[in-house]
Amino acid sequence: MPKKVILKIIVGKKSYKIDLTYFMENWGAPFIITFMILLSSAAIYLTMGNESLANKLAEYAYYALVVGVILQLAAYIKINKN
Repeated sequence: MPKKVILKIIVGKKSYKIDLTYFMENWGAPFIITFMILLSSAAIYLTMGNESLANKLAEYAYYALVVGVILQLAAYIKINKN
């Protein structure tokens, strides 16, 4: 089990703690989250009429998804090997 990693973010007088341990166990998670953000952005740009930018964002989103799935598979194989 990996060591617990906490990210502390201070905004004004309020502080937020984010547990990053999940990302250490699931290598593809940041890429899959990036995929969702890029695809949502592509949908927004498509509704605004900027089809070329929407297509480019969707293309990058699918690349991020492929990398994320491959990394998730690698993490799954590594965890089940032990």
